Amino acid sequence: MKKNLLNVTALATMIALASCGGGTKEGVGKSNSGISLANIDSTVRPQDDFYQFVNGKWLKNNPIPATESRWGSFNELDKQNKEKLRMILDAAAANKSATAGSNEQKIGDYYSLAMDSVKLNADGVTPLKDEFDGIDKIKSTDDLIKEIAHLHTIGVGALFGGYVDQDQKISTAYITQFYQGGLGLPDRDYYLDTDERMVGIQKAYVEHISNMFKLLGDKEDVAGKEAKTVFDIEMNLAKASTNKVDLRDPNKNYNKKTVKEFASLTPDFSWNTYLDAVGIKGINEVIVGQPEFFKEVNRATKAVSINDWKTYLRWNLINSSAHTLSDNFVNEHFQFYGTMLNGIPALKPRWKRSLEATDRALGEALGKVFVEKYFTEASKKRVGEMVENLIAAYRVRINSRDWMSAETKKQAMTKLDKVMKKLGYPDKWRDYSSLDIKHDSYIQNLLRANKFEYNYMINKLGKPIDRGEWGMTPPTINAYYNPAMNEIVFPAGIMQPVFFNPDADDAVNYGCMGAIIGHELTHGFDDEGCKYDADGNLKNWWTSKDSSNFAAKTDMVVKQFDNYIAIDSMHVNGHLTLGENIADLGGLTISYYAFKKSLEGKPAPEKIDGFTAEQRFFMAWGQGWRSNMRDKALRNQVQTNPHSPGNFRANGAPSNMQEFYDAFGVKEGDKMYRPKAERAEIW
Repeated sequence: MKKNLLNVTALATMIALASCGGGTKEGVGKSNSGISLANIDSTVRPQDDFYQFVNGKWLKNNPIPATESRWGSFNELDKQNKEKLRMILDAAAANKSATAGSNEQKIGDYYSLAMDSVKLNADGVTPLKDEFDGIDKIKSTDDLIKEIAHLHTIGVGALFGGYVDQDQKISTAYITQFYQGGLGLPDRDYYLDTDERMVGIQKAYVEHISNMFKLLGDKEDVAGKEAKTVFDIEMNLAKASTNKVDLRDPNKNYNKKTVKEFASLTPDFSWNTYLDAVGIKGINEVIVGQPEFFKEVNRATKAVSINDWKTYLRWNLINSSAHTLSDNFVNEHFQFYGTMLNGIPALKPRWKRSLEATDRALGEALGKVFVEKYFTEASKKRVGEMVENLIAAYRVRINSRDWMSAETKKQAMTKLDKVMKKLGYPDKWRDYSSLDIKHDSYIQNLLRANKFEYNYMINKLGKPIDRGEWGMTPPTINAYYNPAMNEIVFPAGIMQPVFFNPDADDAVNYGCMGAIIGHELTHGFDDEGCKYDADGNLKNWWTSKDSSNFAAKTDMVVKQFDNYIAIDSMHVNGHLTLGENIADLGGLTISYYAFKKSLEGKPAPEKIDGFTAEQRFFMAWGQGWRSNMRDKALRNQVQTNPHSPGNFRANGAPSNMQEFYDAFGVKEGDKMYRPKAERAEIW
């Protein structure tokens, strides 16, 4: 059981704006403007391909490292961050006199055990013996349900997902929620599509499952049959799963039921047994994300044999744990999920994998040290000022919308005024005192950390909403908007050069950090966020006419991105990426006007390096999306990810803005030109 993050809209997944305020390599196009002149491809006209113009030389000169699926400005900053975090963790691991139970002892022991390849290879799968024994002891449906419940408490997402989070329609209360899950491939379409690429992935997946069972000691013929059993169970779950586009509609995925009604939907799966086993007692209602999926859970409970369920659960346990075990498990896991799915040739070095694992398990303990050592309050102060400027610009833009009624504008203003702003790090740090990190086993530390997170989550039931909670750790280079909280969150990791530089040109900071802020604010008014009111409730606050007007405008964005071809004949999915594309367009637009507003009373900005302030603003935006990406990773992103590829984000939003046309003299006949009737102007 884990917290739902599906309704938290982040800036990016593995790709983020990152070149704000960044200079260039010493002696090569050096500049104080924040624009990397050395990256510009002057053989390409900005009016034809803006992304290639601002990034062409960088794309040519920065091949993807063997351990990565892509390489961009985000990765460059992430590399710097990891070196800082590595120093923190190396020092903690070396400190043998750290007070027992202290955060330093916990992050040090967690990291050092993850780093100890000799011990990991000697232990193999032995540390999981008790867990495998628990699965092997299943004799009845009741035992099966209890074991699924136990696995959920230690972070193994077998069969379905469950979590405790805000009630989407009563944002002042926590409620237990259930969601489709149980798949080992990235999405249901990986099972259902029958083109050559997908069939190849399916065959490789079955072979991978078989290889993992063989590593557990099963004979080859047995492992092959077990792999087919697992795939068949997952195939039936996939057939009953909701597609990615429909998962974006919060109303379709909000189905509140009493526990008795849920039990009637799945008479062969005892929810009372499950809830008791996971430690949730005395609840009357739950939210069921996808009722049709749980009908399949009910069917499978009875139709699948106990022995086959044991096989499926063994797979889920080893699949979720493989990255923490001996090299043979790690390498087999990487070969499929890294190389086969994303085209990555080489595994990351152990220190990076161990660091990332420590951040996932003890993120605020590690983040507290990171903030103390590396975060400047000056950046936090300047970003805070920019947030206020963006909100002020948003008020003006809302009032100027001729497609919105006064009634809807008033509600939008109220929502904007109530946006909670979180900058840098939490006001109150997470208390890890009840988490026992020992120097015994990496996987056991992971399971204990997962159990700690699980208990932290279910203990929210019946308590007031914790509005100080963060969904990202402080070193994270990203940002997000949470509609149920009506909050924008900017971790310390993103509030530093090259994302944000308090000493850089304002045009560049607004073109990048300002657009990030505007992006997150706009998520409150995109096609999903607009369905939540000022208090975070899933509630319609639009007039019918305004809703129709909004839908007509967003449909223009859908059509625009549907027409982009990412690779070969694979198009971007305009419906899947709609929310992020609206946020990009709104964020860039609002930031442009916030930048203009910030100049009131100041001299007009001069040209720097031959570029006007308006041009530098858009160039900062475009440079932020630079990224080289492996073909397999790109196909995977287009298939499953709500974010469009970076080149389309760099070009897509500006091509709708007259301000961009004016800045670069874009005219009819230029490739960046879009007829006025086809340009989307929403916020």
